[in-house]
Amino acid sequence: MKNVTEVTTFILKGFTENLQGQIILFFVFLAIYLFTLVGNLGLVVLVIGDSRLHNPMYYFLSVLSSVDACISSVIIPNMLVDFLSKNKVISFLGCATQMFVVATFGTAECFLLAAMAYDRYVAIYNPLLYSVSMSPRVYVPLIIASYIGGIVNASTHTVATFSLSFCASNEIRHVFCDIPPLLAISCSDTHINQLLLFYFVGSIEIVTILIVLISYGFILLAILRTRSAEGRRKVFSTCGSHLTGVSVYHGTILFMYVRPSSSYALDHDMIVSTFYTIVIPMLNPIIYSLRNKDVKEAMKRVFGKNGFFSKVSFYS
Repeated sequence: MKNVTEVTTFILKGFTENLQGQIILFFVFLAIYLFTLVGNLGLVVLVIGDSRLHNPMYYFLSVLSSVDACISSVIIPNMLVDFLSKNKVISFLGCATQMFVVATFGTAECFLLAAMAYDRYVAIYNPLLYSVSMSPRVYVPLIIASYIGGIVNASTHTVATFSLSFCASNEIRHVFCDIPPLLAISCSDTHINQLLLFYFVGSIEIVTILIVLISYGFILLAILRTRSAEGRRKVFSTCGSHLTGVSVYHGTILFMYVRPSSSYALDHDMIVSTFYTIVIPMLNPIIYSLRNKDVKEAMKRVFGKNGFFSKVSFYS
């Protein structure tokens, strides 16, 4: 029998080993991170600070913003350190923790997007009963359930992944500890892990996408019954941003995880997973505020009518 050394640390290879390229990427991702924090935490402050935004729709949006800020904060600071370091090492426990946190918040975001679609259905299809149908006894459990679902999914995959043996290589072709690249370097049989990934993520995607589609089916019926052009415009402006966010997020999730393992191309998948964990959290504040009149008015009230936001052209 030959000696086998178990891996105790991992090396995150990242995008490139070229020094100049790493310096450029450092400033690019630093800008992305700062924009993400300002945008998402700014939305949280707006919802807390403006009483006119104290309704379930904006409570869900503030929770979504906090989730996006947390996902970015788990991944990008470590990336920035690696860009400036020759030693791109992450410990076994650190890698497991990063995977668990990213999977928890990523799954919670799927459920939150579904809850937001249901909230829009209740508000548009039966507005007179909205305050009753979406009381704190309804939306608070929905938010809690989103986190619980995230924890259950993340715990399953983290335990299953880090129960494997890693003895052939400790170099992860990625910028953070994601499931597919870790399965790719394991020297154990990963068939069960791949099935868990496919069925768990697939089930979550089917359930949450169905909720979104059914909710928007009823919303479409409500739009068709609305005779007022102004009423239809308001509905489209309210729901358009959410549909955009849902389409982009679920599209990348489906591409990443709900497909045969034989089709994994780690370099290509690294770009896609970077998109949904880093780029989408940066874009969400823009998607949900750019065409939202309530948010734009709240910015003027909270940050001052003569402040920066009142002078930026797209907020005018």
